[in-house]
Amino acid sequence: MAVFARVPGLGMLKIGSFAALAVAIWLLGAYGQSRPDALGIDAPAAQFSAARASAALGRVLGPEVPHPVGSPQNAAVQERLLKELDAMGVTARSVRQMSCYSEMRWGAVECATVTNIIAGVTPGPKNQKDGKIVLLMAHMDSVAAGPGACDDGCGVATLLETIRALRARGTHGEHPIVALFTDGEEAGLLGAAAYLRDPLARAKTGMVINVEARGNQGPSFLFQTSAGNAAMIDLYARSVPRFATSSLYGEIYKFLPNDTDLTPFLQAGIPGYNFALVSNEAQYHTARDRRANIDLRGLQQHGDNALALASALANVDFAGLKSGDAVYLDVLGRWLPRLPVAWALPLSILVLVVIALAGFYTRRERREIRRPWLALLMPPLFLAGSLGIGFGLHWIAAAISGHAQPAYADALWLRLSLGFGVFAMALLVSRGAGAAASWLWFAALAVACAIFAPGVTPYFLFPALVAAPLLLATVRGGRDVAVFLAALAAMVIWLSLCALTEPLLGIDTHPLFTVTAAFGLMTLLPLLGKARQGWGLSLALCVVAALGFAVVAGFQPAFSSTKPQRLDLKYAEQDGKAWWLADPVAHLPPPLRAAAGFSAQPQRRIELAYVASAGAARNPIPGATVTRHGEDVILDLHAPGDGVTLLVPQEARLQSVTLGGITVPAPQRRVSIVCATQDCGAAQITLKLGSSSATTLTLLSVKQGLPPDGAKLLKARPAEAVASQSGDQTVLAATVAIPARQK
Repeated sequence: MAVFARVPGLGMLKIGSFAALAVAIWLLGAYGQSRPDALGIDAPAAQFSAARASAALGRVLGPEVPHPVGSPQNAAVQERLLKELDAMGVTARSVRQMSCYSEMRWGAVECATVTNIIAGVTPGPKNQKDGKIVLLMAHMDSVAAGPGACDDGCGVATLLETIRALRARGTHGEHPIVALFTDGEEAGLLGAAAYLRDPLARAKTGMVINVEARGNQGPSFLFQTSAGNAAMIDLYARSVPRFATSSLYGEIYKFLPNDTDLTPFLQAGIPGYNFALVSNEAQYHTARDRRANIDLRGLQQHGDNALALASALANVDFAGLKSGDAVYLDVLGRWLPRLPVAWALPLSILVLVVIALAGFYTRRERREIRRPWLALLMPPLFLAGSLGIGFGLHWIAAAISGHAQPAYADALWLRLSLGFGVFAMALLVSRGAGAAASWLWFAALAVACAIFAPGVTPYFLFPALVAAPLLLATVRGGRDVAVFLAALAAMVIWLSLCALTEPLLGIDTHPLFTVTAAFGLMTLLPLLGKARQGWGLSLALCVVAALGFAVVAGFQPAFSSTKPQRLDLKYAEQDGKAWWLADPVAHLPPPLRAAAGFSAQPQRRIELAYVASAGAARNPIPGATVTRHGEDVILDLHAPGDGVTLLVPQEARLQSVTLGGITVPAPQRRVSIVCATQDCGAAQITLKLGSSSATTLTLLSVKQGLPPDGAKLLKARPAEAVASQSGDQTVLAATVAIPARQK
């Protein structure tokens, strides 16, 4: 390679070859993951068939309309689900009850009347009466804005077809298998919380497999497990045919504003696996989440995972699954290298020492790099520069587009811009880079991650484990080949991660793209720096391409009918006045702004939104009868609608909330108490307040949809914009005065 780099005119060819290699590995990560083919209706009975699962989902969903908790549409879905189970000869029962769950992280207490469906799938040994069960779990309800065909219709379909396949196999393991179809997950994990409120059910549950969705495309990711997961990951690796998992996902998930039904189980000390389809988030929680848009290969992998793990867990000693944690990642869905977390730090220190020794004893590298400290600075400069260029290129596209997410509908042009930008930065710093210096950073980051974020460790440690012996073995010659082979390992791991993070969070989250791409190229820097001929021209071409593609990205439509803008509308009343509210998006569509004369900037009317006057209030004001006994404040609500929200200020020092005989602790901050079903409007709520002073609460009565004169706004909302999450609503607000505690 060194001779090749000195041949005049061939430097650009070498640089182009490395660029092509990086693109090929990215494409392999994006499209070359090992994924199953969707099996048809005629697949063997003992196998999971995505076609059969989709057909069952069609029967359960019926007309594909939103079916949030407590709605008549949700009751119809439950009835059709019971018919599916009955047709398979599965005994199932419905359990209806009030449920509450306290979301401490988000300052919320959420309640609703829920109806869970519990079905016996396979029995355990005949003489076993008190053994632990394997629980298959998915939720039935959808958000108010969409039909939930994949969230969590994909989970429901997976459970139904898994149940059918298990019964076709005649599985009789050491543990019974039970299916739990929860209600009210979207309203705050309420079905799962209700199930766990039964002491017997909680005590008998030994292991949970939860099947979820945060999109409707892509692989079925194992994105979360319970703590002490080393043996569980080994079981997963032995059982499922294809992998899609990483200990990194668990680290990231801790910081995301998301929870699933598995969360209450983990809090109760019950171990489990959490699977989800996460690609195509643009249609998640919108009207576009329809059965026709589901990736059947992803559904097939969902089913392969659930069926394989349920079969394995039915015959496993749960006590044997208690272990330490593991660090792991899958390589293109084909391999799952993993290590006990206890090994991460000593191995990271070991490779750091070996790489340092390899650099010290490599005379040629010491001779060629006259400024070793400068070589050590190149990798962090590369990362910082890649991060900065990402912000700059995104800013150019956003400034031209007028939207904060200029590539939401079509990521191609911004992806190309960012790719050329990162490669330009790689060329810029490559002249001062050194192999040992680049790999020392990888090893040092492995040490840091092993201490502070163990789940991230394999992304640095595993490629460093490849590099350390190669570098040490080539201290006397052949270094370029060793550097290339080691860099190849880092590129496969990091550029695959780069490709997979885009479907999860979108290319507009550009730091995920530029930083992961930079880590993928970091160990290639020394080889790029040796391509002296054509270096300057290659750098210039990359800069021009990065800027040009950013401009092109800015002229593309920001949203489309398949990847629409999320834009909810509300009609709100408070203090005798009425307003139209529109979500505070960065760019309110002009036809919608003109339809009601929305404000130029978001304002606060109940919530932050674009505001337009709707005249005087015309609906009865919600209210509550208040009784105070010391710390306890009893509210008898009269707030008809589809649900209510009670906002309690932080100075009230709310300690707990009691509703329907259920008492839950309250977060120690400003608290939103949300009760999501119609019966909440006449409920009695008891608040235990730590403050003895008088205070004022805000009561919101919520009804789905807009009043009839809101039709003009619905007509003006473009086809490239849709309601999401809770959808369009009518909100009536009132204040509730709480007297001071009498001494």
